[in-house]
Amino acid sequence: MALADLGAPLLRRLPPERAHDLAIAALKRGLGPKLAGGDPASLAVRAFGRDLANPLGLAAGFDKDAEAVAGLLDVGFGFVEVGTVTPRPQPGNPKPRIFRLPADRAIVNRLGFNSGGLDRADAHLGRYRRTGGRGVVGVNLGINKTSTDPQADYEAGLRRLSRYADYLAINVSSPNTPGLRALQGKDTLARLLGHLQAVRRELMADAPPALLLKIAPDLSAQDRADIAEVALALELDGLIVSNTTMARPDGLQSPARAETGGLSGRPLFEPSTELLAEMTRRTEGRLLMVGVGGVASGADAYAKIRAGASLVQLYTALIYDGPAAVARIKAELAGLLARDGFADIAQARGRDVGRT
Repeated sequence: MALADLGAPLLRRLPPERAHDLAIAALKRGLGPKLAGGDPASLAVRAFGRDLANPLGLAAGFDKDAEAVAGLLDVGFGFVEVGTVTPRPQPGNPKPRIFRLPADRAIVNRLGFNSGGLDRADAHLGRYRRTGGRGVVGVNLGINKTSTDPQADYEAGLRRLSRYADYLAINVSSPNTPGLRALQGKDTLARLLGHLQAVRRELMADAPPALLLKIAPDLSAQDRADIAEVALALELDGLIVSNTTMARPDGLQSPARAETGGLSGRPLFEPSTELLAEMTRRTEGRLLMVGVGGVASGADAYAKIRAGASLVQLYTALIYDGPAAVARIKAELAGLLARDGFADIAQARGRDVGRT
């Protein structure tokens, strides 16, 4: 792990997308770090009908085509979410489209669902499972930019990749695909998710993958209420809170703050955690919550858990801290659980919901 982390400063000297491509290339060839030893028992969590060694996962956007699942799990993640996968290959938006904000520990991206499409993701996930891969894997599904039938796009992804996934994340919240966030409207969302629930159960009646919805942080109070109502009525398995934000909080220092696209990293932590607690309250704690947005320490992960999350994801922290962030965050989280007398994640979950 220490040797691998020596490469992190070098990667940060490269353009962001080039650095990302090199990291994926190393991980898919088994050249990434491998975390030695197991996780503390206090970090174990049950989700998606599986026992996870820890609640820390990799958010969608890093391994878009599911090329490096085994290598990423070796880093020490409890689960990995691949994608966003679109039905047909598409290049995404013109480059440059990823911008570091180092003074703010943040990133702006306007990738636009660059994806190799279902064929590529199917090939990679199929190979991973056929060669004995047993890790917990989620698949984030999106639509093509030129789509005229979003429901058909999501259905295509669900039908093709359900057999490999422990859960499917329906992404209606990326800010970089025109019109996508309009799918979060109550009636449109209810029709979409109701249809996908029916297809999912038809395909795999005995043990279908869990169905989660990934939502935006930039929602009105009415939108938040509507999403909670729809999620409960349709018996979704969970929510992923949240995607990147279009907002630019006061105090951002880096010149790239003016770039268009979704902002992630430290500035997203507070609003995404507040939204997580609110959605936990609105859904009465009945849904599995995945907290994502600005997680870079054990304290950040712990705050997400106390706000209602059973699972926590990160991405931007890897860019700034390298793979050592994974082991460090887990160790810090275990220490905080022990400090407060919690034997496991479940005991700490939602403790701050009434006060957040």
